[in-house]
Amino acid sequence: MAITVNLITGRTIQQGVSMEGGKEKPAYTAACGIIEIDPSDFAKLGAYRNTTVRVTSEHGSVVVKAIEATQGPHPGVAYIPMGPWANQVINPNTYSTGMPTFKGTPVEITEAKNETVLDSLELVRKACRGEI
Repeated sequence: MAITVNLITGRTIQQGVSMEGGKEKPAYTAACGIIEIDPSDFAKLGAYRNTTVRVTSEHGSVVVKAIEATQGPHPGVAYIPMGPWANQVINPNTYSTGMPTFKGTPVEITEAKNETVLDSLELVRKACRGEI
């Protein structure tokens, strides 16, 4: 089953702390390789919390761990912390501002039962090789 939601990205405390420890560390993947989903959207998706999902937009696709939203309720809105996982699916167009649009990207979320969340280095390597 698949659901379509509006994706937003932003900074989090966990992202900042883990980034200071090193973007190649497991703590960074745990803090940023996630998507926060509203409980009602989990029900629509038919997935369990803390499982892997594939997030796909017209700009790309990425596998992340789905967790229950820490804010809300906000049905129809999902959140990925800023980082290489969010960068795979947001619009890269900066509209001459130097910054991409981090808010309001329509994405489709599906279960990714036999897929794993790549660490930041492997994700970037695969993206640079055009494998994602």
